[in-house]
Amino acid sequence: MLKTRVITAVALLLFLLALLALDSYPMVVLACALFFAAASWEALRLFGMARAPFGAAVWSALFIYLAFNRAPPDPRVLFGLCSAIWLLRLTPALAIGLPPLQSVASRLLTGIYGIAILGCFFAMLTLYRHSGMYLFSVLALVWIADIGAFFAGKAFGKRKLAPSISPGKSWEGAIGGWLAVLLCAGLSIALSPAAPLLRDTFAVHLQARAGWLICFAVLSLIAAASVVGDLFESQLKRRAGVKDSSQLLPGHGGVLDRIDALIPVLPLAVLLDILI
Repeated sequence: MLKTRVITAVALLLFLLALLALDSYPMVVLACALFFAAASWEALRLFGMARAPFGAAVWSALFIYLAFNRAPPDPRVLFGLCSAIWLLRLTPALAIGLPPLQSVASRLLTGIYGIAILGCFFAMLTLYRHSGMYLFSVLALVWIADIGAFFAGKAFGKRKLAPSISPGKSWEGAIGGWLAVLLCAGLSIALSPAAPLLRDTFAVHLQARAGWLICFAVLSLIAAASVVGDLFESQLKRRAGVKDSSQLLPGHGGVLDRIDALIPVLPLAVLLDILI
């Protein structure tokens, strides 16, 4: 299982690096559309939608149309809406719970989460328009938070973060992931004068514009948002009675299982990048 998981992870990373190296916006759009279709299909299944493939096709067609449209959605409006969705509806769901499947409230939540996923992939395109490295640097922050949380949780985890949603997660793990983000970002900023590759990264640009305090505050918010995204998808899977969102990615489950933490983070990162 571990071998399969590592092979899949390496294959996905190589695919991403090759895609960014191509420096082709149409290819990035098509790749995003493919993963967006898979994530939408998985999300609709978790919400108990009978016509999940049709719904995913509709969402994907909308994504492709808007991505190639000369007048894409206003980033302040779209990413502000996504951030508000997480702040006002999806994050509180971790405390108050989800409505029953097939209820009107659950169907409404389906659309709300769909908008959040759509915003995540548009945020990818927005970050990519800045540069491939800029996009990669934000993705890396989420991966670092996840890896840091895993190892810190294994070594020190005692206090459960959300036992009714994801018993394996601990407060120690979440704090470890947060500290890993701050440490790695701090190192990248400190090393950037001597390492040109690091200069066009999210953390370096943020620190240059706003200083260390605001930079670490934003990075802390990003680390927290990644945990919320992970927990919300775990809550959806627990309600649906499944372990993974699908089996599309051997050893990892589904696409949604891999991007759950990105869904709140990427729109928030772009919004803060615009506002600060």
